[in-house]
Amino acid sequence: MRSRGLRLGPKSSANTRFLGARFAVAKRFSGDTRCPVMADLIKQSELKDRMKKIPEWELEKNQIERTFEFDDFVDAIDFIDRVAEVAEEEEHHPDIDIRYNKVRLAVSTHSKGGLTELDFNLAERIDTLEE
Repeated sequence: MRSRGLRLGPKSSANTRFLGARFAVAKRFSGDTRCPVMADLIKQSELKDRMKKIPEWELEKNQIERTFEFDDFVDAIDFIDRVAEVAEEEEHHPDIDIRYNKVRLAVSTHSKGGLTELDFNLAERIDTLEE
């Protein structure tokens, strides 16, 4: 079932659909967004300096990646929940791969085909979650 741009599963209650639809409409029409509409690709010559600010991340082709390791699956999922909150705030979402107690995040601006400030801002915020 679709409701004003939201995809809702069959188990969604009427109340959940209503609240989700209200949230989507408010977000769409508020005009209040943290991420710039047009983010420019970071030049190759600037990437090395940018990577120094996030030393735990690795530059892989057109994205930055980092693997986090936790004591168990529950801790890994708790971390993913915190990442999701930050990603929603930034309106920029990482690719996430979970393998029991390991979480690999990959970040890039797919619409631009490479790395922008959005990616590095998100990585910096994610790094603060493990502190």
